[in-house]
Amino acid sequence: MRAVTYRETGPSSVLQVVERDVPDPGPGEVRVKLARSGVNPTDWKFRSGGMPGGMAYDEITPGQDGAGVVDAVGAGVEDVKVGDRVWLVLAQHGRPHGTAAEYTVQPVSRVVPLPERASYDLGASVGVPAVTAHRALTSADGGPSRLGPGALDGKAVLVAGGAGAVGNAAVQLARWAGATVITTVSSEEKAALARAAGAHHVVNYRDSDATKEVLAVAPDGVDIAVEVAPAQNIGIDLDVVGVHGLVSIYANNGGDEVTIPLRAAFGKNLRFQFLILYTLKDDLVRAATEDVTAAIEAGALRVGEDAGLPLHHFPLEDLAAAHDAVEGGAVGKALLDVS
Repeated sequence: MRAVTYRETGPSSVLQVVERDVPDPGPGEVRVKLARSGVNPTDWKFRSGGMPGGMAYDEITPGQDGAGVVDAVGAGVEDVKVGDRVWLVLAQHGRPHGTAAEYTVQPVSRVVPLPERASYDLGASVGVPAVTAHRALTSADGGPSRLGPGALDGKAVLVAGGAGAVGNAAVQLARWAGATVITTVSSEEKAALARAAGAHHVVNYRDSDATKEVLAVAPDGVDIAVEVAPAQNIGIDLDVVGVHGLVSIYANNGGDEVTIPLRAAFGKNLRFQFLILYTLKDDLVRAATEDVTAAIEAGALRVGEDAGLPLHHFPLEDLAAAHDAVEGGAVGKALLDVS
């Protein structure tokens, strides 16, 4: 099989297309013939050495997300069978080989049924972004701990960066769950994408007073803020998140350190949830994959420009270009066409 690997951290040029034997699944494992592989920011950050664990193995095939068809199962696997369409989550976490290959072997717990109505493009796009968004929306004091129609009825959700992959998933999932969704963006192009995703109110923070605009929609403050740039946005979050509200922080865009005025946070009994998938407990990942699959089945979670998330396709051998595009801030989702 063809795979893309690296044997040292560094620029995207360390990625090499290689031929490797097709792996066999062991007990409790599933082999998937991949159609698409998703590319996430942490892929290039691990590869570049910018995150710990980038070179935990002698050779690494990157890629946490993917979609394809099960073509072999190991001993003891009962819930998944050959021929099933599936999507993958955390495929390269704690393992040397992820989804940038024609085949991947995964623990059955990381293999999720892909509804028949869903494309492989969608299946390869939801892993890291949608599971992250799910956790961001389910950490509030008093819940909900699960998402579905009505779970966020009467709630207001602010999504910072609604045109990003996680932001797009948060907008769609929050709207599916019944929330009033507000998002902030930096351009009219991104505003159009956020509206396509389903945001009820879009604020361009470059040409308006974001705090004033958000509070005009939610005078008592929002219940949840899904935050991508806390170093830059903490002041707005403290102004617009209501009493007993939640600030879910999933990235460090715009700065690695954040200073929180304590009295302002105390005064509102705020909860700050820091989150990353790679240390998330298994039961939380499982709950997220079940709810995300339900949203896909309902048609509530989509990809493509008409869903606010343009897709950028690259052949498998051009993974380096896909990494460079994501590192460069390409708006939308980068996917590898594996087969």
